[in-house]
Amino acid sequence: MAYFTTTDGTRLFYKDWGTGQPILFAHGWPLSSDAWDQQMLFFGHNGFRVIAHDRRSHGRSDQTFDGNTMDQYADDLAELIEALDLRDLILVGHSTGGGEVSHYIGRHGTARVAKVVLVGAVPPLMLQTPANPEGTPLSVFDDIRNNTATNRSQFFFDLTVPFYGFNREGVEGNEGLRENFRRIGLQGGIKGQYDCVREFSEVDYTEDLRRIDRPTLIIHGDDDQIVPIRASAHLAAQIVPDATLKIYEGGSHGLAETEAGRFNADVLAFIRG
Repeated sequence: MAYFTTTDGTRLFYKDWGTGQPILFAHGWPLSSDAWDQQMLFFGHNGFRVIAHDRRSHGRSDQTFDGNTMDQYADDLAELIEALDLRDLILVGHSTGGGEVSHYIGRHGTARVAKVVLVGAVPPLMLQTPANPEGTPLSVFDDIRNNTATNRSQFFFDLTVPFYGFNREGVEGNEGLRENFRRIGLQGGIKGQYDCVREFSEVDYTEDLRRIDRPTLIIHGDDDQIVPIRASAHLAAQIVPDATLKIYEGGSHGLAETEAGRFNADVLAFIRG
């Protein structure tokens, strides 16, 4: 585990384990690299170099008052990739991390990238607009901002219910997973997490998706209550050239954790295919 300092002086925490072809994991909101523990262990054991960072103002990275924008997240990612000289890279992005990965490619290209995996990812656009009627109303994101600002600890804990689908019949609860989500979320900075709501909800990633010219696997649960599939994966699969869409029936937003065995096997087969 180490820290990397960006050109604007922000320290980013990251993990860099193992050897082999590199896989870089970008986490969702309001989490950190710890959300990828099961993937880091699995792919490290399978001969890959695994890297995961805490986005600025998340996890153990510096909590910046300004600069919590997707442009900056993508540029931070570019600086880290270049500092570690990662090549033939597999980029894996969950939720907001899917936006980060896509925007990185939109701004910095794919010269260092071999393949892309988007899981429960927010692109192309979460916000409901006249041109995006399947999107989520702005009022929902305003509620997220308000709860982050005023009741963050309880809100993060409550959010785990739809996040992991624990409100669905037949889905067994997991209090440890819920507590861990809150633990990770509360490590981050409130200002950066507040700002990030706009970045995952109101930023349009359509042009970024069009610039992905590498084989891409899109994995999404058809019961994702956080990033509904009709306004995200279904559209992204039509926009990204050479994209494969794999739908998990009944899958939640947190399927990389709750269905880690299946998810890891699918990603491994994609990388080796």
